[in-house]
Amino acid sequence: MPFQDTTDIESGSAEGLTAEEQLSRSAQQAMQDVGKATNDAMQGDFWALWKLVEAYAVPVLTALLILIVGYFAAKLISRIASRPVRSKVDETLGRFTGKLVFYSIMLFTVLGVLGMFGVSVTSFAAVIGAAGFAIGLAFQGTLSNFSAGVLLLVFRPFKVGDVISAGGVTAKVDEIDLFVTTFNTPDNRRFIVPNSQITGATIENISFHKERRVDVTIGVDYEADLNETRRVLSEATEVQRDKMVKGEGRESQVVLSDLGDSAVIWTVRFWTTRDDFWSVKEQLLTDLKQGLDAAGIGIPFPQMGVHLRQEAS
Repeated sequence: MPFQDTTDIESGSAEGLTAEEQLSRSAQQAMQDVGKATNDAMQGDFWALWKLVEAYAVPVLTALLILIVGYFAAKLISRIASRPVRSKVDETLGRFTGKLVFYSIMLFTVLGVLGMFGVSVTSFAAVIGAAGFAIGLAFQGTLSNFSAGVLLLVFRPFKVGDVISAGGVTAKVDEIDLFVTTFNTPDNRRFIVPNSQITGATIENISFHKERRVDVTIGVDYEADLNETRRVLSEATEVQRDKMVKGEGRESQVVLSDLGDSAVIWTVRFWTTRDDFWSVKEQLLTDLKQGLDAAGIGIPFPQMGVHLRQEAS
């Protein structure tokens, strides 16, 4: 029995069918052709088997070759496209650009291969759209993380290496992906936070500016002399002169800031670099405590007085 080429069948009947119907009809026709060729081969007609191989194997091998070439071409083009973004803009945004280019090329490659087998790209796009809608309803949380990740990559409120406070975590950003952001803490803990949790709240970029202001609030006894206290605090502050950043509006200050319930509140402030911030603040606290102790100025702590009243019997 002669073998019937499926190309004519598909080209004559593909119009008006959905992508699913086209794939189903092609599969049914292929099964029929395989069955016919097998029966003919068992009867000694091996030419029908060869025509089957020629009709199906060659297009399949061609499709596989196109997919392989498309894959490596997508890898190469995505690498070339992301390289200037990585070097001139941002490493994370460069990776995102590379992935976007790669999957776009692969999508067009797959659609082209499907077109070789008579599948209408328009019908297939409609199927993808319907499937995408169903997947979107099923994975709303995941898609919200994806959209939040795109926003983080495009608007870049922070970058890899910044220390931020967001999503209930204060740590150094290690990696920004499309769905999650990874943090590392100074004590070597690792946090993986969904991107929607980050963009849905306030983001504090602690290391955005190169300079930070050191603010230390300290309370002293009401009996302490104000001028003497100011002198002691000023001397302790001057020890950090080499670490201070000078400029307009950035002079060191020792300010009487409040009169508390049990102490006179002073505030010491000056500017330093973000790299020296924590070490400078620790040393300043040490110098303030030692200076006040040497001058005999006490640092009070909250106390509660209890009065007992004895009633006459």
